[in-house]
Amino acid sequence: MSLNTSHIRTTHAGSLPRTDALLAANEARERDGVSEKFLELLETSVTGIVARQRELGIDIPNDGEFGHTMSSAVDFGAWWNYSFARLGGLQETIVDRWAETTVNRSSPGNVVLTSFPDRRDRRAFAEAYADPASGILAHRKATTQPKVVAPLTYIGHDLVASDIRNLKTAMAATGTEEGFLAALSPASCARLANDFYASDEEYLFAAADAMREEYKAILDAGLILQIDDPSLAESWDQINPEPSLEDYLKFLELRVEATNHALRGLPAERIRLHVCWGSWHGPHTTDIPFADILDPVLRINANMVSFEAGNVRHEHEWRIWEDRALPEGKILVPGVVSHATNVVEHPELVADRIERFANLVGRENVIASTDCGLGGRVHPQIAMAKLEALGAGAALATQRLWKGAEVIA
Repeated sequence: MSLNTSHIRTTHAGSLPRTDALLAANEARERDGVSEKFLELLETSVTGIVARQRELGIDIPNDGEFGHTMSSAVDFGAWWNYSFARLGGLQETIVDRWAETTVNRSSPGNVVLTSFPDRRDRRAFAEAYADPASGILAHRKATTQPKVVAPLTYIGHDLVASDIRNLKTAMAATGTEEGFLAALSPASCARLANDFYASDEEYLFAAADAMREEYKAILDAGLILQIDDPSLAESWDQINPEPSLEDYLKFLELRVEATNHALRGLPAERIRLHVCWGSWHGPHTTDIPFADILDPVLRINANMVSFEAGNVRHEHEWRIWEDRALPEGKILVPGVVSHATNVVEHPELVADRIERFANLVGRENVIASTDCGLGGRVHPQIAMAKLEALGAGAALATQRLWKGAEVIA
């Protein structure tokens, strides 16, 4: 991955809204299997969304994650759920993780994840989460998740090959030089219920070995690999009661080791790690500060780090870099527009956010992005307006940071 030389480059965190036709086709595929008609629609849809990203000023686009099935127009989990069709060793259940009743309690030195409804933020704002008028989980379609009952294996070779083929076709059609595909991290993968592995370590490293096959396929195709790992940050809220920071960092250490095991020998310069605090539209008052997990995040063998910096709960954390040197070879990919609000950011604000980071770590080391995926989180019309604001804000920041140099389209 090269550095910025003439302008602030732009990208986004992955998911983009699916069209009504693609949502209907996904539903039909779940029911009837893959058809030639579906494959044709998927290819043309990816080419269309890459072209749209480029029109809006996105330098490093992706396929919108269109190859990752989205259950409905409002879907907070497609970034994770897609992996269920690509992993062997799973068994279907009737458990909807947002409605699960399991309660797991942690104790000092023994950190375990509880269920999603038992998250500390959800308990603190129980009335708001239960009220469909609050907008937190409104219109979300129930989605079941499987459990692990046998050795995890990777069976998604044809599916990732389709993702690669569609993106590369779209890149060729639009004259795009760099593109990325997102893939699930071992730590996020290993949050499914486990009825097979004897320990967290066995489970995590099995997930790492399985997902490594997807990582290699993406990198071998000459694309940028994005590892989606919100679990590094959001697991903090899923531990009840709140653990000590020391215990949590020990909990993360094994996850970092498993991720680096999956990435061993792979080119870190073409890998980016996406960290966020979850995409649901809740209060997030129990999010862990980014500074507390920065060391584990930076130890992962990915040269690019994507993180929330436009979200009102985390925007202030740009100040971390006032006292922290950017490690050699690392590139920051901060979110400067957010999935968490329907308000479309003004390009001047976007430019200000970009410049904060550029002035601290160097203009060459900042790629402007979104906080998280926009697909399934905001209306398609708003999502495109946010990408347009991102492109326009990056152009403004470029003019300022390169002393009035001509904006690169």
